[in-house]
Amino acid sequence: MTEEIIISGFGGQGVLSMGQILCYSGVVEEKDVSWMPSYGPEMRGGTANCIAIISDQKISSPILTKFDTVIALNQPSIDKFESAVKPGGLLIYESSTALNPPTRTDIEIVPIEAANEATKLENPKVMNMIILGAFLKKKPILKFDNVLAGLGKVLPERYHHLIPLNEKALRRGMELVEEVTA
Repeated sequence: MTEEIIISGFGGQGVLSMGQILCYSGVVEEKDVSWMPSYGPEMRGGTANCIAIISDQKISSPILTKFDTVIALNQPSIDKFESAVKPGGLLIYESSTALNPPTRTDIEIVPIEAANEATKLENPKVMNMIILGAFLKKKPILKFDNVLAGLGKVLPERYHHLIPLNEKALRRGMELVEEVTA
């Protein structure tokens, strides 16, 4: 099993954290992982993306142009990376702010209204965890408990009191993906 993922959005949306959580979770499961961030100099509010690779085998290169999964948290990310999904792959996107949804017919497209759901959970910062939960439901490449362990590694200790909220957001994303794909 090898899963090659690119996560993209604006700086401050938790793009890099999502990739780190996946990779730390993979380490907990003794998988080979690669995490490669990319962001503009303005960071918060600028564009950011990261490539995360989780594999049962050695990873030959972290540099990719085609991905099994694209997770897009904003419209510019949809526009830039829709074409980078391998045929038969998966594109999950934040749909409550998307103006032009993806149109490819050779991939699975999953819209998740994560921003709206994060507002319902009274914390817009968990939008990324809702999307991550949706991804993990579609592609259960990691055990949920290990994802929580990965979250504990990425989240600074002073924010560990927010782990239950993040867990709730992950679970809500898993529910949402069932609702939109039913």
